[in-house]
Amino acid sequence: MSKVLVAYDSRTGNTEKMAEAVAEGIRMAGHEAEVKKITQIKNEAELQGYDAYVLGSPTYHRDMIGTMKTFLFLAQKANLAGKVGGAFGSYTHSGDAPAIIFDTMEHVFKMKMTNLGSFNLKEALVDAAEGLRACQDYGKAICAQVG
Repeated sequence: MSKVLVAYDSRTGNTEKMAEAVAEGIRMAGHEAEVKKITQIKNEAELQGYDAYVLGSPTYHRDMIGTMKTFLFLAQKANLAGKVGGAFGSYTHSGDAPAIIFDTMEHVFKMKMTNLGSFNLKEALVDAAEGLRACQDYGKAICAQVG
């Protein structure tokens, strides 16, 4: 059984709901999921011991929120090269944050990213059954890549 970290930050609670649903999908696939708010992670040592990492941030002014930018500098020190990764987030109009995070994980951290790409969900769909199911499916896909 693989251990997956779902680390996120949220402004309105929507990305937090997505994180919980992604973790549900990971557990449905028979793997262990640990959900943490990125502000709870204080150093790179706390990022060790996971087989995969799924990072979430809402899009704010066509970018990820500031706490995620700070977290990515911390995560870079953790040497996540070769680990499986994914990125997700909620949005109202542009949805750029997950793609930026995904690219950072792939090209800067040298992680093995899910072939699904980044996952965006319009805020209006977060509480809908199809939105939650899509989050669960993303979690399951991360696990399929871990093996």
